[in-house]
Amino acid sequence: MAHLPSRRRLALAVPVVLSLTAAVGFLPTAATAAPVTTSTSQAADAGTLAYVVNTKVDHRTIESVKKAIATSGGTLVASYDRIGVLVVHSANPDFGAQIRAVRGVQSAGATRTAPLSAAGTTDEGAAQVLSKAEAAKIEKASDAAGQSEPLEADQWDLRAIGADKAAGINPGSKKVTVAVIDTGVDDTHPDLAPNFSASQSANCVGGVADTSEGAWRPYTADDYHGTHVAGEIAAARNGIGVAGVAPGVKVAGIKVSDPKDGLFYPENVVCAFVFAADHGVEITNNSYYVDPWLYNCMDDPDQKAIVDAVNRAQLYAQKKGTLNVASAGNSNHDLDSDALVDSSSPDDSTPVTRTVDPHECFDVPTQLPGVVTVSATGVKGAKSYYSTYGLGVVDVAAPGGDKYQIPDTPSANGRILSTLPNNTYGFLQGTSMASPHVAGVAALLKSTHPYASPAQLQALLKAQADNPGCPAEPYDGNGDGVVDATCAGAKRVNGFYGFGIVNALRAVK
Repeated sequence: MAHLPSRRRLALAVPVVLSLTAAVGFLPTAATAAPVTTSTSQAADAGTLAYVVNTKVDHRTIESVKKAIATSGGTLVASYDRIGVLVVHSANPDFGAQIRAVRGVQSAGATRTAPLSAAGTTDEGAAQVLSKAEAAKIEKASDAAGQSEPLEADQWDLRAIGADKAAGINPGSKKVTVAVIDTGVDDTHPDLAPNFSASQSANCVGGVADTSEGAWRPYTADDYHGTHVAGEIAAARNGIGVAGVAPGVKVAGIKVSDPKDGLFYPENVVCAFVFAADHGVEITNNSYYVDPWLYNCMDDPDQKAIVDAVNRAQLYAQKKGTLNVASAGNSNHDLDSDALVDSSSPDDSTPVTRTVDPHECFDVPTQLPGVVTVSATGVKGAKSYYSTYGLGVVDVAAPGGDKYQIPDTPSANGRILSTLPNNTYGFLQGTSMASPHVAGVAALLKSTHPYASPAQLQALLKAQADNPGCPAEPYDGNGDGVVDATCAGAKRVNGFYGFGIVNALRAVK
């Protein structure tokens, strides 16, 4: 899988350069941004790049720009007219510069740095598949504890946020759906099948939604990330395997990872946000960053266009009533610092080391306005050693696992246990695992407060969170005697936990 080493995300105080509400703020609630697609084959010739072209939102301008795209050697793949985002393929090396000069074009740029072939997830390390011997040990402990799910004894994360007790009060409403924008979801898994919503699922790879049967499923068993995330949110309490934070809500899968390299390209994510919004999804989970740039700098025309396009799509989703939740990342970066070193971008060709200001170069979608940014904690309630953080950036925290914080469970595994493809289970850690815990709590809040807007849900998430405050001692996440991060802020709000660690029990009360 593509971004396993370091996942990143943030989202509270957003500079005015990201305030693109003028582009979508007038959209009526009933409107749809579904794309107009072309019949042209999406198979690309050698040297072809994908682009997003962002225009003024009026019919005359969009039609004029479409003509200019063709004149400049571009092929229109999809047109999201309601938000003014066009997905284009072109082999013309000057296409970006030419189309940016066209009247009505507000930004335009390549969404990758390497030609199209005939993922940026936020988990830290590979999955540890649960063995039969380990499962038997956990099942015995679960039975002795009177827990409803055979593997629940190892789910320290549920108990850490009161989700086990919350399920007895309100497991969540079937009227609430959380869409997992990710590597696909195996809806045939017996812990996911009872709660899966096929009508709200799709494959958005290429920038156009494919809703054919099973299109949302992972390519292979190695594309397990989305299935693990889905189980954390809504694995059913059905006497099988594990339980999710909100075992009564619906979960959908929107696949955005490229089949060739596993990357999450901008046009795929634009499609996913619009599809979720137009299909009545209440909450999206985003445990990834948009490739190929870990941070998109606004002084670069290509990267600016990526920020613009994805922001238009996620703001459209918010306008339609969708709350977007995203992982903060696994780079242990302070997103409120003056400078960060990014040595992983672009990840679709040859990375170059660059120093960026996270106030001007943005992790997308986590730093976009209105997105809930989530940092990760371990069983001790401390920031996970890998978790990115930042005062005024992180909104809330949740269990994401930490191999250095060891729980008193049958496996003594500090990672998060959840579903994997092909009816299996396994452990993962990362802010990828923290974000779905927050999405699950948000789903419980939406179930309790069905008319709450995305902004109101975010306020409720912050209000019910428990904040441990900055640690009294210097933070040494891996215990090697070296200070790894510095927590800024106070008890109520700080850089490690934002407003605090979410609490599912409070959410249902």
